Amino acid sequence: MKKKMIFAMKGIILAVLLFVSIFPIYWLFLMALRPTTEISSGAGLIPGQPTLEHFENLFVQKGFGTALFNSLINGGSAMALSLAFGLTTAYALSRKRFRFRMKKPLTYWVLLIRVLPPVAFVIPLYTLFTKMGIMGTRLPIILSCMLINIPLVIWFMIAFFTDLSEEIEESGKIDGATEWQLFVHIVLPLVLPGIAAISMLSFLYAWNEYTYSVILTRSPANYTIPLALSVLNTEDNVTNFGLVAAGGVSSFIPVALFVVFAQNYLISGLSSGAVKE
Repeated sequence: MKKKMIFAMKGIILAVLLFVSIFPIYWLFLMALRPTTEISSGAGLIPGQPTLEHFENLFVQKGFGTALFNSLINGGSAMALSLAFGLTTAYALSRKRFRFRMKKPLTYWVLLIRVLPPVAFVIPLYTLFTKMGIMGTRLPIILSCMLINIPLVIWFMIAFFTDLSEEIEESGKIDGATEWQLFVHIVLPLVLPGIAAISMLSFLYAWNEYTYSVILTRSPANYTIPLALSVLNTEDNVTNFGLVAAGGVSSFIPVALFVVFAQNYLISGLSSGAVKE
């Protein structure tokens, strides 16, 4: 009886946690599908007359599709470039020897950049991008996200590369493989779960980034999803909760699909933390 009681209590606790986690998402979808009149009347948990009018207004009148496209481009570009620089740097730090014991200071310096709040870099970046003449394009947001993502990639992947057996690489060298061939064809496939996990984290940061977007974005044509959602909450649209909910649903679905299709790699990468010999 005692074991059954404990099992029942665990089931109840898990059910409550699941409800608390899922209900806000359900309510967001619910508000996005309800007519404006039904939202203001305080209806129940099931929409009486589901409608897509909020999504139509969002994409046709508010041009939310442009913000969605910009976020996909910015997030994908920042993720790809952060992986290109971060993976190679992490591999070098985990495998190469540095003179004067500079390995630890270099890794700590990388961590310092990640620990500092993003707003600390706003003024230097704004000045730099203005002098470069790239303000008004997507590049400032992409480069700013890379500044935060690259240290994260380096610190996350160093553990994977360090715990990877060097004997595998030595056997490849005996077969005549170059350093680049070893890295691309042997090392990277072995740490693929870690790459998938850090790719998701990097993409999510760029997808949700707001601080740099609101300061470095000048044209509405370059608005990202967080910035486009923020301008919906104006004095005219403050009571149009359905429109804001539709924007939240539209920003949620692409990330949710990415997580669903990559969940096996994500769980493996986040739980293992390394590839064992």
